[in-house]
Amino acid sequence: MASGKINVSVDNIFPLIKKFLYSDHEIFLRELISNATDATLKLKHLTSIGEAEVEYGNPLIEVKIDKKGNKLHIIDQGIGMSKDEVEKYINEVAFSGAGEFLDKYKEAGKEAGIIGHFGLGFYSSFMVAEKVEILTKSYREDVPAVHWVCEGNPEFTIKKGKRTERGTEIILHIAEDSREFLEEARIRELLVKYNKFMPVPIKFGTRTETLPKPEGAKEDDPAPTREVDNIINNPNPAWTQKPTDLEEADYKKFYRELYPMQFEEPLFHIHLNVDYPFNLTGILYFPKLTGDINLQKDRIQLYQNQVFVTDNVEGIVPEFLTMLRGVIDSPDIPLNVSRSYLQADGAVKKISSYISRKVADKLASLFKDDRKAYEEKWNDIKIVIEYGMLSDEKFFEKADTFALYPTVDGDYFTFDELIEKVKDHQTDKDGKRVLLYASDTEAQHAYIEAARAKGYQILLMDSPIVSHLMQKLETSKEDISFARVDADHLDKLIRKDEPAISKLSDKEQETLKGQIEKVLGEKSPYTVQLEAMDSDQAPFVITEPEFMRRMKEMQQTGGGMFGMGNMPELYNLVVNTNHPLVGEILGTKTDKKRSRLISQSLDLARLSKGLLKGEALTAFIRRSYEMVK
Repeated sequence: MASGKINVSVDNIFPLIKKFLYSDHEIFLRELISNATDATLKLKHLTSIGEAEVEYGNPLIEVKIDKKGNKLHIIDQGIGMSKDEVEKYINEVAFSGAGEFLDKYKEAGKEAGIIGHFGLGFYSSFMVAEKVEILTKSYREDVPAVHWVCEGNPEFTIKKGKRTERGTEIILHIAEDSREFLEEARIRELLVKYNKFMPVPIKFGTRTETLPKPEGAKEDDPAPTREVDNIINNPNPAWTQKPTDLEEADYKKFYRELYPMQFEEPLFHIHLNVDYPFNLTGILYFPKLTGDINLQKDRIQLYQNQVFVTDNVEGIVPEFLTMLRGVIDSPDIPLNVSRSYLQADGAVKKISSYISRKVADKLASLFKDDRKAYEEKWNDIKIVIEYGMLSDEKFFEKADTFALYPTVDGDYFTFDELIEKVKDHQTDKDGKRVLLYASDTEAQHAYIEAARAKGYQILLMDSPIVSHLMQKLETSKEDISFARVDADHLDKLIRKDEPAISKLSDKEQETLKGQIEKVLGEKSPYTVQLEAMDSDQAPFVITEPEFMRRMKEMQQTGGGMFGMGNMPELYNLVVNTNHPLVGEILGTKTDKKRSRLISQSLDLARLSKGLLKGEALTAFIRRSYEMVK
């Protein structure tokens, strides 16, 4: 037997491991199983090139709990180690790496968010164990087994071991404050979380398997059973396979494997597979999305060589795609760094751009291959596409081929198709195409009907970021503007060369405006505007100025002008000076009748706009009954 002192650059590294990494101590199991997997795959490689003259067979990794002895065992059938290899890889490499990692970790600080903690390796055992043993036997027959022991301090002992089978067994003597890791449910949870798709089968206990009944068995006879290894993982997940080897059913099955509590099928998937200039594989799924862009994130899982790292992929996947679900796996993403470093990393930027491009290409292909099916999915995917158009310039440029603009009548146009459709009717006197839209077909029904009557196309744009998107389109495309149907009266929304002539003189208009403002009162939210319109249009119309309303909406969803989100609601009361009722109001002899006509007309306009509520609605109903007696 030999003993020695581990040479580390940090004085007594073991308390530091606990101190700096304690909140993440569950990852010890991931690290040890990753090591066991590496040892197994190295043996596979050596046997495949003829350097290891042994039978590779069907090796697995086994995790066993010895609750009575307070021990946890991780056993592999991999390459194993000699005494010299234990000295090198455990006493020198692992612990010098520990010091280096902790120095980096201290500098970054916990708040920086070290995303993966890969590189912790073997020494992470001491986060949960007061003593660790290694029992290992090299695949080389003539090399004796080794038994290494360390009790959570720089002292260790190493002697000849008794293990007869190749591979390594790590025995963790679990510390009193970490006894949760002797509970079967806790270990199962960690294996499923971190190792669900490891490339080597992981055994955790056994399970009972029901066998087919033998021929001639009676109906009441119980089916035979047998105990089999309980394999906790799927070593060949869909993303590691070639797309040509997978059917649609395979992708859906894998989705259910990733999200067992998700009952809705995904709309479609994108299989990622690139090996130059970086290595990345994965599958992204478009689920049915709601309009809330904040509740969808953290559903994409990041893996490195089939080992789970995190489901917070911010900085790796473009932000607008974090609403999707699925898996990405790349050995080229640095994991033991802060997120601020990630955002500046060149390889990560290339990966992010690649993912964005692949998604854009897939959307363009879906639209081209089956436009009708794509249109039917539009409401479920539009939030991602619109968010992408806002946040990713290259995605915005590509989106012309697959972004859709639906109308209130259920038609769908690409941008170019839309401009072609409206150019004759909706071009104003300055040559600008005015794109009318509604955000709520029920609340804005009267305005929609008025626009329909003039033969205008009305878009339905109802996502929470639509104000930002319109602003982007107006600044990126030439000679277009968006206007909601209730932003002004129609003649003013799309100004033509010939303005209508008012039937009222300037003096009559001034008198009328004063009469209306008197009924409204000083604290009214309405600004009175007298406009010459067609006589068949409504006498009173309440509108919301496009610019002010849009800026307010943008402020509420992030962006826009400072303070707009706290502004009170402001409206214009547009009075049609050519409507017969308006002429009647002006000609009324008594103040009481005039006031009643103005109040009734105003309330009808408010009712049309959805603004008549509570006490004002009750008063309107009472007044209406009196007028029809």
